[in-house]
Amino acid sequence: MKEKFLNAFKEALEIEEDKVEMSDVMSDFDTWDSMSRLSLIALLDEHFEIEISDDEFENMTTVQDLYDKVQTKVQADG
Repeated sequence: MKEKFLNAFKEALEIEEDKVEMSDVMSDFDTWDSMSRLSLIALLDEHFEIEISDDEFENMTTVQDLYDKVQTKVQADG
């Protein structure tokens, strides 16, 4: 699941590099903006069939924060 999540994250932010650290701060990525955030929300819905609200996003800083939220929602739906 982690690899699938990271692939969706990199796709949404148009990141070509192989390495994204879970401790990376999402807003530190050069391509992070409101459009990439919307793209990420859509891709997470597509790949994991979950919805993450803007309010939930406001409480997340790192890639790990987002991954934890995805895991929680997938487990709750599963």
